[in-house]
Amino acid sequence: MKIPQQAAKEIQELSRSESLKKDMDILRYQRHNPFIKNGEVDINAYIEFVTQFNEFINHKPKPFKPIIDKVMIL
Repeated sequence: MKIPQQAAKEIQELSRSESLKKDMDILRYQRHNPFIKNGEVDINAYIEFVTQFNEFINHKPKPFKPIIDKVMIL
């Protein structure tokens, strides 16, 4: 998909806008990650979310199957 020349020019001009940069900074500092509590990842919150999401989309959980491998190199 190709952007028309006029639209590309407008985007370039907007990217130099000081007010847009300030607005983006405000959004970045006010962003909230629900899985981070006190600066650390809250595993329980993540598992609770995934469990409820799977229930919402009616996804049957797969039965647990342990990984049996003697050499696991990352």
